[in-house]
Amino acid sequence: MATIAVSADQVPEQPKALTLFFRYLNRNKGLALGLLILLLLTLFTVIGLLVINPKHAYPLSAALKQPPSLKYPFGTDFFGRDLFAAMVVGMWQTAAIGLLAGGIGTFIGVVLGFSSAYFGGWVDSGVRTICQILTPIPVLLIQVVIAGSLDKRDVTILTMALIVVLLAWMGPTLVIRAQVLTMKERQFVAVAKLSGMSDFGIIFKEILPNLLPFIAAAFVGQVFAAVFASLYLAVLGLGPLREPLLGNIIWAAQSQGAFFNGWWWWPLEPAFGMILILGSLALINMGLDELANPRVRKSE
Repeated sequence: MATIAVSADQVPEQPKALTLFFRYLNRNKGLALGLLILLLLTLFTVIGLLVINPKHAYPLSAALKQPPSLKYPFGTDFFGRDLFAAMVVGMWQTAAIGLLAGGIGTFIGVVLGFSSAYFGGWVDSGVRTICQILTPIPVLLIQVVIAGSLDKRDVTILTMALIVVLLAWMGPTLVIRAQVLTMKERQFVAVAKLSGMSDFGIIFKEILPNLLPFIAAAFVGQVFAAVFASLYLAVLGLGPLREPLLGNIIWAAQSQGAFFNGWWWWPLEPAFGMILILGSLALINMGLDELANPRVRKSE
């Protein structure tokens, strides 16, 4: 039989990972738009922190009730805060609450979901029972009651994150549990068991890598929920009132009747910022859901 030699020049070159990533973004327009908005918000915050004086984000640091101008690009409010500095610091604080609460909630959900689905027995019964008891409870009501019972002087960014994450772990737990239940019946898991691999080896080397898109989507969803929760708690006046959280700026503008007094820029700027944050996270979450679900994943 004749042997056909193929030169190295004739072997098709595999696209690089970065090239494949941008090709996928070209197909998944929602994910691309969400990442672009998030990148612009990150640049706004990072560059802003380099050029502003953070003290200007707090009361009595600027002239009162000044409309947007060259000196004050976003104007000032009734309390003498430079709203440009307040928006920069508020973006950072809002992101800190979202990332902290989202990370903790996702980590707890992953641990409980894997333990429940893989080991089963009394572990699965206990986790399912707790989730069935807590799921019908309105999360907003619990968060409002807890935040309202605290002394406002004791409420900090960390406190807000912990309040938000109290019941936030249930969603990731149920999602990861359902995926692990399906994954552990796959053939490659059975082969790994027959080869003598330990349970933790199967979890970390076989199942976990295949669930990373689901975990990423769960994390983004948790960050979205945490940011939204911090917004409505702050708008209700239950956040750390001295801090320039975007929700606190809106609450202060509402309490001082900003629209009725003609200070339109005061509530509109933080509201627009929150729309951009939540919109970008929602688009990224939908894009990751598509990436994790092969039934709806777009192909080239």
